Amino acid sequence: MINNSIIKVFLIYFTIFIFCGIANAEKSLPFADKVLVKKHDRMMFLIKNGKPYREYHISLGDSPVGHKTQEGDERTPEGIYIIDYRNPKSSYTLSLHINYPNSLDKSKAKKRGVSPGGQIFIHGSPNGMSLTEVALTKMDWTDGCIAVTNDEIRELWKLVKNGTPIEILP
Repeated sequence: MINNSIIKVFLIYFTIFIFCGIANAEKSLPFADKVLVKKHDRMMFLIKNGKPYREYHISLGDSPVGHKTQEGDERTPEGIYIIDYRNPKSSYTLSLHINYPNSLDKSKAKKRGVSPGGQIFIHGSPNGMSLTEVALTKMDWTDGCIAVTNDEIRELWKLVKNGTPIEILP
């Protein structure tokens, strides 16, 4: 017959082992070399050494088809950009800034006599609206940004450094 104290000690050690394993698994996620967005599929991937290792369902701008060409068109840009800074005091649950417009975007907008727009971010839900988060994941609702859930933006915040390239495909 096994002594109850031996069982208790075993359960304590087993519990510690499990929680340490979970904590270490989370710590072992690597920083992304690249972020890849596939607008048509509403998917975003973190890439390390050329291979995706995390994926996220995304919401886009209200008018998602095509490249952003001017302020107010509610399109998400397409092309290669950089995550250049983060905003912990965003109107949304954290946000990672995409360096749109680049020099080509600015040049094209100038030729057309319009503003290219800007302030394109990857972000979570609007602050104070976490109850609507599930509904927001089922639709395009931003003004051209890329939206994920609040838990996902917290994860992205940890895994995507400033200076990480982001490729946004149609």
